[in-house]
Formats: sequence, C-alpha cells, structure tokens
Amino acid sequence: MRNHRTVFLLAWPGLLLGCLLLGSCAMNADIRIPETSLPPVWPENMGLDHDGVRSDHTWWTRFQDPVLDRLVDRAVHDNKDVRLQAARVQEARARLGFAKSEQLPTVGFQAEAVRQRQSGAARSTSGTDGSTDNLFSFAGVLDYELDIWGRLAMEREAAQADLLENQFVHEAVRLNVIADVVVAYFNLMAAKEELSIVRKTAASLQETYALERFRYQEGQINELVLRQAQSQMETTQAMIPVHIRQVRTLEGVLGILTGLNPKELFDDHHRPDRVLRAIQNPGPVPLVLPSTVLERRPDIRAADTRITAAGAAIGIARANRLPRLNLAGLLGMAAINTGDLFTASARTWQGGGQAAGPVFDFGRNKARVQTARAQYVQTQIQYEATVNTAFNEVRDALCLYQAAIDHQHAVEKQLATIKKTRHLAWIRYREGLVSFIEFLDADRALFAARQTMNDADRDRLVSAATLFKALGGGWNPDSVANHE
Repeated sequence: MRNHRTVFLLAWPGLLLGCLLLGSCAMNADIRIPETSLPPVWPENMGLDHDGVRSDHTWWTRFQDPVLDRLVDRAVHDNKDVRLQAARVQEARARLGFAKSEQLPTVGFQAEAVRQRQSGAARSTSGTDGSTDNLFSFAGVLDYELDIWGRLAMEREAAQADLLENQFVHEAVRLNVIADVVVAYFNLMAAKEELSIVRKTAASLQETYALERFRYQEGQINELVLRQAQSQMETTQAMIPVHIRQVRTLEGVLGILTGLNPKELFDDHHRPDRVLRAIQNPGPVPLVLPSTVLERRPDIRAADTRITAAGAAIGIARANRLPRLNLAGLLGMAAINTGDLFTASARTWQGGGQAAGPVFDFGRNKARVQTARAQYVQTQIQYEATVNTAFNEVRDALCLYQAAIDHQHAVEKQLATIKKTRHLAWIRYREGLVSFIEFLDADRALFAARQTMNDADRDRLVSAATLFKALGGGWNPDSVANHE
C-alpha cells in the first residue's frame, strides 16, 4: 500500500503539469477577424484631395465658421448621448480593474471575541457543571485562486476588449453627434436664408401690387391684372409662417444636439445668425485609402473588439467546465485571555488548498460553451455587415458630394441667366411691351431659382460633412490606445 502511495506522490506533479498544458491549449479560442475584399482605390472624384493621404481630426474647422466651432465644442462636452457613452466607458474601465484584481490574491484580516458556556451534560463525565470560557483571536487571511486553466486571464482579456469597444463606441457616438450638429447647423442656415428669400420676395410683390393698384385706379389696367398681383403677393406672404416654424424647429434640434437646457432653448442669445453663402466651402476632402477606413471608422473598430471579447468568452465557458484550485492561509493569535493574545504560545496558523468542479451538470456547461460559440459567430457576421455598411456609406457619400458640386455649379449659371431674364422682363413690363403675366412668370422663375441656389449651397456643405463622417474623420484612432 505504501508503494502505491509513493508512486502516486511522485507522479502527481507530472500529471498536474500535463493537465495545465492540455488545459491551456484547450481554453485558447481561435479568434479570427473575417477577411474583407476591399477596392484598391476610390472612384475618381474631384472632391478628394489626391496630393497625399492624411487625417483631419477637426474637419469641421475647415468651414471657417467660429459659430459652428463653438456649437461643436459644446456638443462634444454637453450632448447627453456623448456623456452617457462616456459614463459607460468609465464603467467598462472599472470592470477591467476588477478583472485584473481577480488574478491577484486577496489579503484580509479577521478578529473575533467570543464568550460561551459549554453544556455540562454534553461532557463525558456526568454530573459536572458546564463551564464559561472566553476566546479572543486576531489573524491575517490569504485567499488565492490558481489560474490553472487561464480563466481569470481570459476574463481580463474580455474586460479589456469590452473597454476598447466602449471607447470606440464613444468615439462613434461623438463622430455622429458632431456630424449631426454640422448638418443641423447648415439646415438651420438654409431655412433662415429661405425665410429671408420669401420675405424679400413678398416685399417686392407688395410693391408690385401697390403699383398695379395705382394703375388700376388710373384706369390703365383691368381688375384681373390687379387681382393676379394681389393673389401672388398673398400667396407668398402665407409662406412666411411656414418657414418661421421650420426655423424654430431646427433651432430646437440644434439645441438638443448641443445639450442646451430648456431655458437656453428659449433664449435668443444662443441662436446662431449667419448667412449660408458666407460659410467657407471646405475644399477637397483629404484622401483616405479604402484599407485605412477599417482603422479610421470607430464603428468598425468596435465590431472588431467584439470578436475578441466573444472569443475570450468561449475560453471562459470552457474553463468553467474544469475544476478550480484555491489556496488559503491563516496566520494569527488566539487565546482565552486578552493578556495572552500576543504571546508566543497564542500563535496559530493554518494553510490548505481546495479543489472544486462539476461532475454531472447534465449538459449545462456544454450548453454555455455552445452559446458562447454561437455568439462568437454572430460577432463575425456583425463585423462583416458593419464593414459592408461602412463602404456603402462611403460610396454613397462620394456620389452625393460629386453630385452636389456639379449641381451647385449648374445652378449658379442658371441663377445668373434667370436674374438677367427677370431684369429685362421688368424693364419691358414698365414700358408696356409685355403683359403682367409674362413679368410674373419671370419673377416666379427667379424666386424658384434663388430657392434652388440656397438648397444647392446647403447640399454642398451637408454632403461634405457626410463624406467626412463616412471616411471616419473627426477623431484620432491612436487616442484610444493611448488611454491604456
């Protein structure tokens, strides 16, 4: 019997080492980022700057609008969605700290003071009285789990990936908010310009109506011409409240995006007042290669880190199927009298280990592993979908930007021609060479052309902001790595 025991005592370290090696091999998940077929270059686009590949982390400043810069700065700090995601980053950072500490031993203390009476009837000698005793103790306690299967290390890896994901999501939310602020600002400026065009047109038509009424009173025109002038004037005046409502609505949208409180939303001091045509065009957008988009877009980076976290989750689920080994130790003092508590005879210590693990769980842990594998496959599919969506957004943004540039140039020429036509129609109408209807048609065409020009100016700026966002501009990818 002793020989068998001796053989076992000599062999168990080797068996334990073999289990460690096999366990470490079995726990590691094969994390694979799906390969994506990318185009070598973007389609030719005059809106791209091909002089060099560079990043533009503050792309909104290229519009050279200090009002817009202030709004973006406020949105970055006060927007509720950005602040909420920043809090989630802090939560993920705290969870990572917890995962790191789980790999280290726990050191504590315990102190105890007990006074108890033992039963005399429970003693082996019958008829004796019970005794009352004191017990005082103070000890340091050590508890440590040996991470033999790498479970704690993988939990730390998963927490690290979760933190990175939250940081990338924070940057994605920040980028979306900045783009939304820029677009809302341009839409507001366009709405204000539209309101100004309507008011100026209404004022011009009011002067025309006053002239036609004078002519009618002098018998130079009939009532039909007068009513036509009146109808056009009143139709244009009726458009003013609609455009005022649109302006107020967009002011509220911009206020929410920038984090204005309810009091500030009704404060005219915070409402920007700029002319859309005065905003500087950003010029060519810095070229970003297709492969670089995978690194620049925070939503793609977040999807990437989800795969890492899901792979670690598979290893954690596998490790939970195997036993855990905990070491515990105690070193302290114990005595029945407080005066003897810190004497040599009061010293006490205890050390030991504990192994615990499942034997029959009827497939529970196996199901957990299968669940983790299925979630890992889902993150890979989500990554591929995110990449496809991102490149589709870039393609659409490039087409939109190019079309906006071409449309703006065409409308500029159209507006110049219609202005000349309307001027000639006005001269000929005053001289009685054309009817009022012909002049009115020219005036309507000029009104529509000015509206179209205003829309083209807005679309050019909005499409530039959309392209910057699609290419992953507005944040520094290295800043996330520098935080850790």
